[in-house]
Amino acid sequence: MSYSISSITQVADCDVLLTWAGKEKAELEFKKLSEERLTSKYEDTSVEVEAILQGVIAEISAIDTVISVLPDGPTKEDQIKNKRKLEYKKFVLENRKESYGAVALLEKELDLERVTKELEEVNAFITVITNHKATL
Repeated sequence: MSYSISSITQVADCDVLLTWAGKEKAELEFKKLSEERLTSKYEDTSVEVEAILQGVIAEISAIDTVISVLPDGPTKEDQIKNKRKLEYKKFVLENRKESYGAVALLEKELDLERVTKELEEVNAFITVITNHKATL
């Protein structure tokens, strides 16, 4: 970006800008580190949740098959209860998938990229101010 650097005519003003930019840079570096860790966590969790969810779906399908051939009685009732538990587990995993799944991972990757771009721009700003300060 083109900055109106010509309006800065004193070294003290450059120092103020460099101090401010240094604080911004430190905050962005911390935020970037946090986003990197979150993105890594989301990557791991999204794969894990999807694998478990597929297993639960397969179990529900198998129990449906068993329930359909069982005669009425305590065994069938037990399998129906197991199916309800699995359906609840599936519900929980689907909600977790929304929070930590592939879509959430992409959102975290975008956040990380945004912070990286901001950090690059702050570094460029520091360079411009430092170079201008050297000419005063």
